[in-house]
Amino acid sequence: MNYTFNYTSSNIGQSVIVHADCFEWLGKISENTLHAVVTDPPYGVKEYEFDQLEKRANGKGGIWRLPPTFDNNIRSPLPRFTALNGKERKVLYDFFYEWSKKINYALRPGAHVFVATNAFMSQLLYSALVDGGLEFRGQIVRLVRTLRGGDRPKNAEKYFADVSSLPRGCYEPWALLRKPMPHKMTVSECLKEFQTGGIRRISVDRPFEDVIQSERTPQREKDIADHPSLKPQSFLRKLVFSALPLGEGIICDPFMGSGSTIAAAASLNLKSIGVEKNKDYFNLAVKAIPQLRDVRENNGKVFSVNQNQITIFNS
Repeated sequence: MNYTFNYTSSNIGQSVIVHADCFEWLGKISENTLHAVVTDPPYGVKEYEFDQLEKRANGKGGIWRLPPTFDNNIRSPLPRFTALNGKERKVLYDFFYEWSKKINYALRPGAHVFVATNAFMSQLLYSALVDGGLEFRGQIVRLVRTLRGGDRPKNAEKYFADVSSLPRGCYEPWALLRKPMPHKMTVSECLKEFQTGGIRRISVDRPFEDVIQSERTPQREKDIADHPSLKPQSFLRKLVFSALPLGEGIICDPFMGSGSTIAAAASLNLKSIGVEKNKDYFNLAVKAIPQLRDVRENNGKVFSVNQNQITIFNS
């Protein structure tokens, strides 16, 4: 089946990446096509608009908070989600509500959707996605000490030295949703008919868990893909492994960025489709995906699936 629809595209192993707006692309794909979605959306109100990316590149901030340097480490810019006003939050809700309807049409019944968010925006995201037709199944907690929050009140740091405006973030929530199964259909029936409905176990003896100890994205991966919200392969490979309960089907990342989710799928020999509307990020993904796909663990082992379980889960 053709998934490129005459858009600029590139094939990388069993994966294909497409330079297109995902709303437009999803409007062309056939119903009940995709088996899973794993994505880190841009919360497309402000932070990835051209003028804001230009301000971030020039060190002027804009919607991007430029954290101070400490311990000789320069922290990456972070979007100011707290800067969104009521109108912009409504735009954000509408964005994800419409996206939920589009993705719901493209997914097979019982297909799961993993969506990265943050503690501040999660309640808005979850309500929009559920109102758009997906069913809420819980959330995956990525345990990682982030650099979000913990800052003293802006321009009054010395006066209120004992106060933080928000707690320092120590986890990253990922929404776990599912396209509803047909009425009265059981999970086993859905698995037989659509290859969806459940979550792949870590091993025969161990189910997938909703709390995952993670690392910050290693510098070696950042050197490959210079993207402000790059997630580590060690985490993404766990998600894509579990997103396909039978280890077969198509995983989609409609907000592909530099291609880290597609690389994670490729590393496990899974089929995937990435869609990205930003030309620079699409071009980056063409080069970055093969390199991220081949990233090894710190002990030198290649991430792989062996005997129906994923080696990166092994303790």
